[in-house]
Amino acid sequence: MAQSDGDGWVECTCGARHWGKHGAAGVLIIDSQREHVLMQLRAEWTHGGQTWGIPGGARDSHETVIEAALRELDEELGVKSHHVDVVLSEVWTDHGPWTYHTVVAVANRELEFSPNSESVEARWVLLDAVAELELHPALAIVWSDIHQHVVSSLGVGDQS
Repeated sequence: MAQSDGDGWVECTCGARHWGKHGAAGVLIIDSQREHVLMQLRAEWTHGGQTWGIPGGARDSHETVIEAALRELDEELGVKSHHVDVVLSEVWTDHGPWTYHTVVAVANRELEFSPNSESVEARWVLLDAVAELELHPALAIVWSDIHQHVVSSLGVGDQS
């Protein structure tokens, strides 16, 4: 089992190319007051560059979805897994042979983050303002479902 054996493109049955030979995973971090989420502006050279997303990437064959998402959080923003508490994991993008799992976690302390070269910046954004950002195209498709689920199941954001 090789580390990073998930890196690579998959030609999907949907007609698109997706990153991650074994699928992909990302993590949506909610602040401890449950009003903001940590968003990442992707570097121009990355897939979906110059758009906002969540830390994430290819899943390796030996990783669980949560392990992959938390590894990406550390790699891309320097946030250690023990600084967040995972509260749920869902699949909002399922193309049969390829899936993207979104892990949702709550920060259990004030987070310091240091974006790597895959990011232009990272910042806290009001959960209810995320849709106003220029989102990564794949995230934009499912954001409404993610937002609704996070608000209803976790009691965060604007519940009116």
